Amino acid sequence: MINIWEVNETNKMIEQENLDVRTITLGISLLDCIDSDLQRLNDKIYQKITSVAAKLVETGEEIERNYCIPIVNKRISVTPIALVGQSACRSAEDFVTVARTLDRAAKAVGVNFIGGYSALVSKGMTAGDEYLIRSIPQALAETERVCSSVNVGSTKTGIDMDAVKLMGEIILKTAEYTKENDSLGCAKLVVFCNAPDDNPFMAGAFHGVTEADSIINVGVSGPGVVKKALEQVRGESFEVLCETIKKTAFKITRVGQLVAQEASRRLGIPFGIIDLSLAPTPAVGDSVAEILEEIGLEYAGAPGTTAALALLNDQVKKGGIMASSYVGGLSGAFIPVSEDQGMIDAVEAGALSLEKLEAMTCVCSVGLDMIAIPGEVPASTVSGIIADEMAIGMINQKTTAVRLIPVIGKNIGETVEFGGLLGHAPVMQVNRYGCEAFINRKGRIPAPVHSFKN
Repeated sequence: MINIWEVNETNKMIEQENLDVRTITLGISLLDCIDSDLQRLNDKIYQKITSVAAKLVETGEEIERNYCIPIVNKRISVTPIALVGQSACRSAEDFVTVARTLDRAAKAVGVNFIGGYSALVSKGMTAGDEYLIRSIPQALAETERVCSSVNVGSTKTGIDMDAVKLMGEIILKTAEYTKENDSLGCAKLVVFCNAPDDNPFMAGAFHGVTEADSIINVGVSGPGVVKKALEQVRGESFEVLCETIKKTAFKITRVGQLVAQEASRRLGIPFGIIDLSLAPTPAVGDSVAEILEEIGLEYAGAPGTTAALALLNDQVKKGGIMASSYVGGLSGAFIPVSEDQGMIDAVEAGALSLEKLEAMTCVCSVGLDMIAIPGEVPASTVSGIIADEMAIGMINQKTTAVRLIPVIGKNIGETVEFGGLLGHAPVMQVNRYGCEAFINRKGRIPAPVHSFKN
Protein backbone atom coordinates (compact mmCIF):
# COMPACT_ATOMS: atom_id res chain seq x y z
CA MET A 1 0.00 0.00 0.00
CA ILE A 2 1.05 3.57 -0.68
CA ASN A 3 0.35 5.98 2.16
CA ILE A 4 0.20 9.77 2.50
CA TRP A 5 3.57 9.80 4.27
CA GLU A 6 5.23 8.68 1.06
CA VAL A 7 3.41 11.41 -0.84
CA ASN A 8 4.53 14.05 1.64
CA GLU A 9 8.10 12.82 1.38
CA THR A 10 8.07 13.69 -2.31
CA ASN A 11 6.90 17.29 -1.86
CA LYS A 12 10.44 18.68 -1.83
CA MET A 13 11.37 16.61 -4.87
CA ILE A 14 8.39 18.03 -6.77
CA GLU A 15 8.79 21.63 -5.67
CA GLN A 16 12.59 21.96 -5.80
CA GLU A 17 14.04 19.13 -7.89
CA ASN A 18 11.86 18.90 -11.03
CA LEU A 19 10.20 15.59 -10.17
CA ASP A 20 7.18 14.98 -12.37
CA VAL A 21 5.01 12.27 -13.79
CA ARG A 22 5.94 12.78 -17.41
CA THR A 23 2.89 11.03 -18.81
CA ILE A 24 -0.24 9.03 -18.21
CA THR A 25 -0.62 7.06 -21.43
CA LEU A 26 -3.87 5.28 -22.19
CA GLY A 27 -3.32 2.33 -24.51
CA ILE A 28 -6.29 1.49 -26.72
CA SER A 29 -6.68 -1.54 -28.95
CA LEU A 30 -8.12 -0.74 -32.38
CA LEU A 31 -8.26 -4.35 -33.56
CA ASP A 32 -12.05 -4.32 -33.29
CA CYS A 33 -12.14 -1.30 -35.63
CA ILE A 34 -10.71 -3.18 -38.61
CA ASP A 35 -12.93 -2.81 -41.67
CA SER A 36 -12.51 -3.20 -45.41
CA ASP A 37 -14.25 0.14 -46.01
CA LEU A 38 -11.99 3.16 -45.42
CA GLN A 39 -14.72 5.51 -44.25
CA ARG A 40 -16.12 2.97 -41.79
CA LEU A 41 -12.59 2.27 -40.53
CA ASN A 42 -12.02 5.95 -39.79
CA ASP A 43 -15.42 6.32 -38.16
CA LYS A 44 -14.81 3.32 -35.90
CA ILE A 45 -11.34 4.55 -34.90
CA TYR A 46 -12.65 8.01 -33.99
CA GLN A 47 -15.56 6.58 -32.03
CA LYS A 48 -13.39 4.08 -30.11
CA ILE A 49 -10.75 6.63 -29.10
CA THR A 50 -13.14 9.40 -28.12
CA SER A 51 -15.30 7.06 -26.04
CA VAL A 52 -12.54 5.19 -24.19
CA ALA A 53 -10.41 8.31 -23.61
CA ALA A 54 -13.24 10.73 -22.90
CA LYS A 55 -12.26 11.27 -19.25
CA LEU A 56 -8.48 10.76 -19.47
CA VAL A 57 -7.44 14.41 -19.33
CA GLU A 58 -10.05 15.27 -16.70
CA THR A 59 -8.87 12.38 -14.52
CA GLY A 60 -5.22 13.35 -14.87
CA GLU A 61 -6.01 16.91 -13.81
CA GLU A 62 -8.01 15.69 -10.81
CA ILE A 63 -5.06 13.56 -9.64
CA GLU A 64 -2.75 16.54 -10.05
CA ARG A 65 -4.99 18.67 -7.86
CA ASN A 66 -5.60 15.99 -5.22
CA TYR A 67 -1.97 14.99 -4.75
CA CYS A 68 -0.11 18.09 -6.01
CA ILE A 69 1.89 15.90 -8.36
CA PRO A 70 2.55 17.51 -11.76
CA ILE A 71 1.51 15.30 -14.68
CA VAL A 72 3.14 16.91 -17.70
CA ASN A 73 1.39 15.03 -20.53
CA LYS A 74 -1.73 12.95 -21.06
CA ARG A 75 -1.28 10.69 -24.07
CA ILE A 76 -2.87 7.87 -26.04
CA SER A 77 -1.22 4.93 -27.76
CA VAL A 78 -3.06 2.73 -30.23
CA THR A 79 -2.55 -0.56 -32.04
CA PRO A 80 0.02 -0.16 -34.85
CA ILE A 81 -1.98 1.44 -37.64
CA ALA A 82 -0.28 -0.66 -40.32
CA LEU A 83 -2.11 -3.66 -38.83
CA VAL A 84 -5.41 -1.87 -38.35
CA GLY A 85 -5.47 -0.31 -41.81
CA GLN A 86 -4.31 -3.25 -43.94
CA SER A 87 -7.80 -4.23 -45.10
CA ALA A 88 -9.00 -0.76 -46.10
CA CYS A 89 -5.90 1.20 -47.12
CA ARG A 90 -4.80 0.61 -50.69
CA SER A 91 -2.34 3.50 -50.91
CA ALA A 92 -0.21 5.84 -48.82
CA GLU A 93 -2.90 8.50 -49.21
CA ASP A 94 -5.47 6.18 -47.64
CA PHE A 95 -3.27 5.82 -44.56
CA VAL A 96 -2.95 9.61 -44.33
CA THR A 97 -6.72 9.80 -43.82
CA VAL A 98 -6.28 7.57 -40.77
CA ALA A 99 -3.56 9.87 -39.43
CA ARG A 100 -5.94 12.79 -39.75
CA THR A 101 -8.59 10.81 -37.87
CA LEU A 102 -6.13 10.06 -35.05
CA ASP A 103 -5.21 13.74 -34.84
CA ARG A 104 -8.87 14.78 -34.78
CA ALA A 105 -9.62 12.27 -32.02
CA ALA A 106 -6.60 13.41 -29.98
CA LYS A 107 -7.77 17.02 -30.17
CA ALA A 108 -11.34 16.03 -29.27
CA VAL A 109 -10.27 14.40 -26.00
CA GLY A 110 -7.53 16.98 -25.30
CA VAL A 111 -4.43 14.77 -25.11
CA ASN A 112 -0.97 16.09 -25.96
CA PHE A 113 0.08 13.27 -28.29
CA ILE A 114 -1.26 10.09 -29.85
CA GLY A 115 1.19 7.34 -30.77
CA GLY A 116 0.80 4.24 -32.85
CA TYR A 117 1.05 5.48 -36.43
CA SER A 118 3.42 2.58 -36.66
CA ALA A 119 4.58 -0.50 -38.54
CA LEU A 120 6.38 -3.60 -37.24
CA VAL A 121 8.68 -4.80 -40.02
CA SER A 122 11.64 -6.50 -38.35
CA LYS A 123 11.58 -9.40 -40.81
CA GLY A 124 9.81 -8.00 -43.85
CA MET A 125 7.17 -5.59 -45.11
CA THR A 126 3.67 -6.30 -46.35
CA ALA A 127 2.14 -3.98 -48.94
CA GLY A 128 0.19 -2.30 -46.14
CA ASP A 129 3.32 -1.80 -44.04
CA GLU A 130 5.07 -0.13 -46.95
CA TYR A 131 2.09 2.09 -47.71
CA LEU A 132 2.04 3.31 -44.12
CA ILE A 133 5.79 3.95 -44.04
CA ARG A 134 5.66 5.89 -47.30
CA SER A 135 2.76 7.95 -45.92
CA ILE A 136 4.68 9.10 -42.84
CA PRO A 137 6.11 12.37 -44.23
CA GLN A 138 2.71 13.64 -45.35
CA ALA A 139 0.96 12.30 -42.24
CA LEU A 140 3.33 14.08 -39.85
CA ALA A 141 3.26 17.27 -41.90
CA GLU A 142 -0.55 17.42 -41.87
CA THR A 143 -1.13 16.54 -38.20
CA GLU A 144 -0.15 18.15 -34.90
CA ARG A 145 -0.34 15.39 -32.28
CA VAL A 146 0.31 12.16 -34.19
CA CYS A 147 3.57 10.33 -33.46
CA SER A 148 5.03 7.58 -35.62
CA SER A 149 7.40 4.66 -35.14
CA VAL A 150 8.75 1.80 -37.21
CA ASN A 151 10.34 -1.31 -35.72
CA VAL A 152 12.91 -2.59 -38.23
CA GLY A 153 14.80 -5.19 -36.20
CA SER A 154 14.83 -7.56 -33.26
CA THR A 155 17.12 -10.05 -31.59
CA LYS A 156 14.83 -12.88 -32.69
CA THR A 157 14.45 -11.93 -36.36
CA GLY A 158 17.48 -9.83 -37.32
CA ILE A 159 17.36 -6.49 -39.15
CA ASP A 160 15.21 -5.79 -42.20
CA MET A 161 17.72 -3.81 -44.23
CA ASP A 162 15.16 -3.00 -46.93
CA ALA A 163 13.16 -1.20 -44.24
CA VAL A 164 16.33 0.47 -42.91
CA LYS A 165 17.10 1.83 -46.37
CA LEU A 166 13.53 3.05 -46.79
CA MET A 167 13.52 4.75 -43.38
CA GLY A 168 16.63 6.77 -44.29
CA GLU A 169 14.69 8.12 -47.25
CA ILE A 170 11.53 8.67 -45.21
CA ILE A 171 13.33 10.64 -42.50
CA LEU A 172 14.84 12.99 -45.07
CA LYS A 173 11.48 13.36 -46.80
CA THR A 174 9.80 14.13 -43.47
CA ALA A 175 12.46 16.77 -42.84
CA GLU A 176 11.72 18.32 -46.22
CA TYR A 177 7.94 18.26 -45.70
CA THR A 178 8.30 20.10 -42.36
CA LYS A 179 11.28 22.34 -43.19
CA GLU A 180 9.31 25.49 -42.42
CA ASN A 181 9.28 24.34 -38.77
CA ASP A 182 12.97 23.36 -38.61
CA SER A 183 12.08 19.82 -39.79
CA LEU A 184 10.04 19.27 -36.63
CA GLY A 185 8.19 16.32 -38.14
CA CYS A 186 11.28 14.16 -37.55
CA ALA A 187 10.95 14.78 -33.80
CA LYS A 188 7.72 12.75 -33.96
CA LEU A 189 9.29 9.79 -35.78
CA VAL A 190 11.44 7.05 -34.23
CA VAL A 191 13.01 3.88 -35.66
CA PHE A 192 13.27 0.92 -33.26
CA CYS A 193 14.96 -2.40 -32.70
CA ASN A 194 13.22 -4.60 -30.11
CA ALA A 195 10.42 -2.09 -29.56
CA PRO A 196 8.47 -2.83 -26.34
CA ASP A 197 4.69 -3.28 -26.54
CA ASP A 198 4.01 -1.15 -23.46
CA ASN A 199 6.12 2.00 -23.91
CA PRO A 200 4.27 5.14 -22.68
CA PHE A 201 6.89 7.57 -24.05
CA MET A 202 6.54 9.35 -27.38
CA ALA A 203 7.36 9.25 -30.18
CA GLY A 204 7.68 5.48 -29.93
CA ALA A 205 4.53 4.54 -28.02
CA PHE A 206 2.10 2.05 -29.49
CA HIS A 207 -0.40 -0.40 -27.99
CA GLY A 208 0.94 -3.89 -28.58
CA VAL A 209 -1.25 -6.67 -29.91
CA THR A 210 -0.52 -8.71 -26.75
CA GLU A 211 -2.10 -6.01 -24.56
CA ALA A 212 -5.65 -5.83 -23.16
CA ASP A 213 -8.38 -3.82 -24.87
CA SER A 214 -7.26 -0.76 -22.91
CA ILE A 215 -4.54 -0.18 -20.35
CA ILE A 216 -3.03 2.60 -18.23
CA ASN A 217 0.75 3.03 -18.40
CA VAL A 218 2.62 5.75 -16.53
CA GLY A 219 6.01 7.24 -17.29
CA VAL A 220 7.75 8.99 -14.40
CA SER A 221 10.92 11.03 -14.55
CA GLY A 222 13.27 12.69 -12.07
CA PRO A 223 16.84 13.45 -13.22
CA GLY A 224 16.92 16.50 -10.94
CA VAL A 225 16.01 14.40 -7.92
CA VAL A 226 18.83 11.93 -8.61
CA LYS A 227 21.36 14.73 -9.13
CA LYS A 228 20.35 16.42 -5.86
CA ALA A 229 20.71 13.14 -3.97
CA LEU A 230 24.17 12.53 -5.44
CA GLU A 231 25.32 15.98 -4.36
CA GLN A 232 25.00 14.72 -0.78
CA VAL A 233 27.44 11.84 -1.36
CA ARG A 234 30.05 13.61 -3.46
CA GLY A 235 33.41 11.82 -3.25
CA GLU A 236 31.97 8.71 -1.59
CA SER A 237 32.63 5.13 -2.77
CA PHE A 238 30.86 3.41 -5.65
CA GLU A 239 28.89 1.38 -3.13
CA VAL A 240 27.45 4.54 -1.55
CA LEU A 241 26.88 6.05 -4.99
CA CYS A 242 24.92 3.02 -6.20
CA GLU A 243 22.84 2.76 -3.03
CA THR A 244 21.91 6.44 -3.28
CA ILE A 245 20.73 6.12 -6.90
CA LYS A 246 18.80 2.96 -6.11
CA LYS A 247 16.98 4.42 -3.10
CA THR A 248 16.14 7.60 -5.00
CA ALA A 249 14.78 5.62 -7.95
CA PHE A 250 12.61 3.66 -5.50
CA LYS A 251 11.02 6.84 -4.19
CA ILE A 252 10.43 8.24 -7.68
CA THR A 253 8.80 5.02 -8.83
CA ARG A 254 6.43 5.00 -5.84
CA VAL A 255 5.06 8.35 -7.01
CA GLY A 256 4.36 6.85 -10.42
CA GLN A 257 2.76 3.81 -8.80
CA LEU A 258 0.38 6.05 -6.86
CA VAL A 259 -0.65 7.98 -9.97
CA ALA A 260 -1.08 4.78 -11.98
CA GLN A 261 -3.26 3.15 -9.34
CA GLU A 262 -5.42 6.25 -9.00
CA ALA A 263 -5.84 6.68 -12.74
CA SER A 264 -6.70 3.00 -13.13
CA ARG A 265 -9.27 3.12 -10.32
CA ARG A 266 -10.95 6.31 -11.49
CA LEU A 267 -11.11 5.35 -15.16
CA GLY A 268 -11.98 1.70 -14.53
CA ILE A 269 -9.14 0.64 -16.84
CA PRO A 270 -6.49 -1.95 -15.83
CA PHE A 271 -3.05 -0.73 -14.73
CA GLY A 272 -0.25 -1.84 -17.06
CA ILE A 273 3.28 -0.72 -16.20
CA ILE A 274 5.38 2.02 -14.66
CA ASP A 275 8.16 3.24 -16.93
CA LEU A 276 10.87 4.72 -14.75
CA SER A 277 12.94 6.62 -17.27
CA LEU A 278 15.19 9.52 -16.35
CA ALA A 279 13.84 11.63 -19.20
CA PRO A 280 15.38 15.12 -19.11
CA THR A 281 13.80 18.43 -20.05
CA PRO A 282 15.44 21.70 -21.14
CA ALA A 283 14.84 23.06 -17.62
CA VAL A 284 17.97 23.87 -15.62
CA GLY A 285 18.66 21.08 -13.12
CA ASP A 286 16.65 18.45 -15.00
CA SER A 287 19.51 16.85 -16.91
CA VAL A 288 20.95 13.32 -17.22
CA ALA A 289 24.24 14.86 -18.36
CA GLU A 290 24.44 16.77 -15.08
CA ILE A 291 24.03 13.48 -13.18
CA LEU A 292 27.03 12.10 -15.09
CA GLU A 293 28.98 15.21 -14.20
CA GLU A 294 28.00 14.81 -10.54
CA ILE A 295 29.29 11.23 -10.69
CA GLY A 296 32.67 12.66 -11.62
CA LEU A 297 32.93 13.68 -15.29
CA GLU A 298 33.97 17.11 -16.47
CA TYR A 299 31.47 16.82 -19.33
CA ALA A 300 29.24 14.09 -20.69
CA GLY A 301 31.39 12.47 -23.35
CA ALA A 302 34.60 12.52 -21.35
CA PRO A 303 36.46 9.21 -20.79
CA GLY A 304 34.44 7.17 -18.31
CA THR A 305 31.06 8.37 -19.62
CA THR A 306 29.87 4.98 -20.85
CA ALA A 307 30.81 3.34 -17.54
CA ALA A 308 29.07 6.05 -15.52
CA LEU A 309 25.94 5.79 -17.66
CA ALA A 310 25.91 1.98 -17.32
CA LEU A 311 26.07 2.33 -13.55
CA LEU A 312 23.29 4.91 -13.51
CA ASN A 313 21.01 2.91 -15.78
CA ASP A 314 21.43 -0.30 -13.81
CA GLN A 315 20.81 1.26 -10.39
CA VAL A 316 17.73 3.10 -11.65
CA LYS A 317 16.26 -0.21 -12.83
CA LYS A 318 17.17 -1.98 -9.56
CA GLY A 319 15.49 0.69 -7.48
CA GLY A 320 12.44 0.79 -9.72
CA ILE A 321 11.70 -2.92 -9.70
CA MET A 322 11.62 -2.92 -5.89
CA ALA A 323 8.99 -0.16 -5.91
CA SER A 324 6.50 -1.65 -8.33
CA SER A 325 5.59 -5.15 -9.41
CA TYR A 326 5.04 -3.96 -12.97
CA VAL A 327 8.02 -1.95 -14.21
CA GLY A 328 8.22 -2.04 -18.00
CA GLY A 329 8.44 0.11 -21.09
CA LEU A 330 11.94 1.49 -21.56
CA SER A 331 12.96 2.31 -17.94
CA GLY A 332 16.42 3.72 -17.34
CA ALA A 333 18.25 6.82 -18.56
CA PHE A 334 17.43 8.71 -21.74
CA ILE A 335 20.15 10.71 -23.50
CA PRO A 336 18.30 13.02 -25.93
CA VAL A 337 20.51 15.90 -26.99
CA SER A 338 17.95 18.65 -27.60
CA GLU A 339 15.99 17.94 -24.41
CA ASP A 340 19.00 17.98 -22.07
CA GLN A 341 20.85 21.25 -21.45
CA GLY A 342 23.88 19.37 -20.11
CA MET A 343 24.11 17.33 -23.33
CA ILE A 344 23.83 20.51 -25.40
CA ASP A 345 26.64 22.10 -23.38
CA ALA A 346 28.81 19.01 -23.89
CA VAL A 347 28.27 19.09 -27.66
CA GLU A 348 29.06 22.79 -27.84
CA ALA A 349 32.23 22.25 -25.77
CA GLY A 350 33.41 19.56 -28.19
CA ALA A 351 33.23 16.84 -25.53
CA LEU A 352 30.38 14.86 -27.10
CA SER A 353 30.26 13.52 -30.65
CA LEU A 354 27.78 11.38 -32.54
CA GLU A 355 30.17 8.43 -32.27
CA LYS A 356 30.41 8.80 -28.47
CA LEU A 357 26.65 9.03 -28.21
CA GLU A 358 26.42 5.78 -30.15
CA ALA A 359 28.78 4.11 -27.68
CA MET A 360 26.64 5.38 -24.80
CA THR A 361 23.53 3.82 -26.33
CA CYS A 362 25.01 0.37 -25.66
CA VAL A 363 24.20 0.87 -21.97
CA CYS A 364 21.33 3.39 -21.82
CA SER A 365 17.59 2.91 -22.19
CA VAL A 366 17.04 3.84 -25.80
CA GLY A 367 19.45 5.19 -28.38
CA LEU A 368 20.35 8.15 -30.58
CA ASP A 369 17.63 10.56 -29.56
CA MET A 370 16.67 14.06 -30.72
CA ILE A 371 19.93 14.66 -32.55
CA ALA A 372 20.00 17.46 -35.13
CA ILE A 373 22.20 16.82 -38.17
CA PRO A 374 22.73 18.80 -41.40
CA GLY A 375 19.79 18.52 -43.78
CA GLU A 376 22.09 17.86 -46.71
CA VAL A 377 23.23 14.42 -45.51
CA PRO A 378 22.44 11.62 -48.00
CA ALA A 379 19.67 9.14 -47.20
CA SER A 380 22.20 6.28 -47.22
CA THR A 381 24.11 7.93 -44.36
CA VAL A 382 20.92 8.24 -42.30
CA SER A 383 20.20 4.57 -43.04
CA GLY A 384 23.75 3.64 -42.03
CA ILE A 385 23.34 5.36 -38.67
CA ILE A 386 20.04 3.52 -38.18
CA ALA A 387 21.66 0.19 -39.10
CA ASP A 388 24.47 0.70 -36.58
CA GLU A 389 22.02 1.44 -33.79
CA MET A 390 19.76 -1.47 -34.71
CA ALA A 391 22.78 -3.80 -34.58
CA ILE A 392 23.56 -2.64 -31.04
CA GLY A 393 20.02 -3.53 -29.98
CA MET A 394 19.92 -6.83 -31.82
CA ILE A 395 23.24 -8.15 -30.51
CA ASN A 396 22.75 -6.90 -26.95
CA GLN A 397 19.12 -8.04 -26.65
CA LYS A 398 17.93 -4.55 -25.72
CA THR A 399 15.73 -1.82 -27.11
CA THR A 400 17.54 0.75 -29.22
CA ALA A 401 16.10 3.59 -31.26
CA VAL A 402 17.02 6.42 -33.58
CA ARG A 403 15.34 9.83 -33.68
CA LEU A 404 17.44 11.94 -36.03
CA ILE A 405 16.43 15.38 -37.27
CA PRO A 406 18.10 16.39 -40.54
CA VAL A 407 17.42 20.13 -40.40
CA ILE A 408 16.90 21.50 -43.88
CA GLY A 409 18.96 24.65 -44.43
CA LYS A 410 21.05 24.32 -41.25
CA ASN A 411 24.75 23.44 -41.08
CA ILE A 412 27.13 22.10 -38.42
CA GLY A 413 27.34 24.36 -35.37
CA GLU A 414 24.09 26.20 -36.01
CA THR A 415 21.28 25.91 -33.49
CA VAL A 416 17.75 24.73 -34.11
CA GLU A 417 14.86 25.65 -31.82
CA PHE A 418 12.06 23.14 -31.29
CA GLY A 419 10.38 24.66 -28.24
CA GLY A 420 8.64 23.15 -25.22
CA LEU A 421 9.87 19.79 -23.96
CA LEU A 422 11.79 19.28 -27.22
CA GLY A 423 14.16 22.16 -26.44
CA HIS A 424 16.91 23.23 -28.81
CA ALA A 425 19.98 21.57 -30.27
CA PRO A 426 23.24 22.30 -32.02
CA VAL A 427 23.51 20.70 -35.47
CA MET A 428 26.07 17.91 -35.05
CA GLN A 429 28.71 16.67 -37.46
CA VAL A 430 28.11 13.38 -39.26
CA ASN A 431 30.87 11.14 -40.63
CA ARG A 432 31.45 12.34 -44.20
CA TYR A 433 32.36 8.92 -45.62
CA GLY A 434 29.69 6.98 -47.47
CA CYS A 435 28.01 3.59 -47.01
CA GLU A 436 25.71 3.54 -50.04
CA ALA A 437 26.98 0.22 -51.41
CA PHE A 438 26.29 -1.43 -48.04
CA ILE A 439 22.80 0.05 -47.69
CA ASN A 440 21.86 -0.86 -51.26
CA ARG A 441 22.25 -4.59 -50.59
CA LYS A 442 18.83 -6.28 -50.50
CA GLY A 443 17.35 -8.43 -47.76
CA ARG A 444 18.06 -8.63 -44.04
CA ILE A 445 20.85 -9.13 -41.57
CA PRO A 446 20.14 -12.49 -39.87
CA ALA A 447 19.48 -12.86 -36.18
CA PRO A 448 22.55 -13.51 -33.98
CA VAL A 449 23.38 -17.03 -32.84
CA HIS A 450 22.28 -16.37 -29.25
CA SER A 451 18.73 -15.62 -30.48
CA PHE A 452 18.00 -19.33 -30.95
CA LYS A 453 16.34 -19.97 -27.60
CA ASN A 454 13.04 -21.81 -27.41
